[in-house]
Amino acid sequence: GGLMLITNYISTIAILLTARAFAQEQCSASMSFSQHEFTLPAMRRGCHLVTDKIIKEIGPSVRQYRVGLAHFFLQHTSASLTINENADPDVRTDMETGLNLIVPEGSKAPWVHTAEGPDDMPAHVKSSMFGASLTIPITNGRLNLGTWQGIWLCEHRDRAGGRSLVVTLQG
Repeated sequence: GGLMLITNYISTIAILLTARAFAQEQCSASMSFSQHEFTLPAMRRGCHLVTDKIIKEIGPSVRQYRVGLAHFFLQHTSASLTINENADPDVRTDMETGLNLIVPEGSKAPWVHTAEGPDDMPAHVKSSMFGASLTIPITNGRLNLGTWQGIWLCEHRDRAGGRSLVVTLQG
């Protein structure tokens, strides 16, 4: 009784460890990565649909993945990335309006950090609200966004330069 139970337990552990080692070997043998760095052009303050600009830069590489992930990292602290509505541009206008209502600017704003201009600290706050990175699944060589979803670059400064983006693909 007890010896048989222990023997079955040890056999089960050995099978699981073998299966796990095989899965790791298969995964690492077939996993590939690529990375792209590029600059999105300078844009006026507001939320901008940039999906097509990004696909232009990474599309040929994305098409090589049947299943994977695309990680997007914006190398800036006063702009952000988010996924939102891709059809009606009024949504982007309304989002900028909402952000400006939530995060105060100007002489009545409570910010201590003002050395880089009155729009800088509010830009940092807005950037932290949305974040500087996104991860999107890749399915059959395409970013697997929903029908009405697009990638937005939200520019939170009044006058900013181009924005550097690092995209890492894995699958």
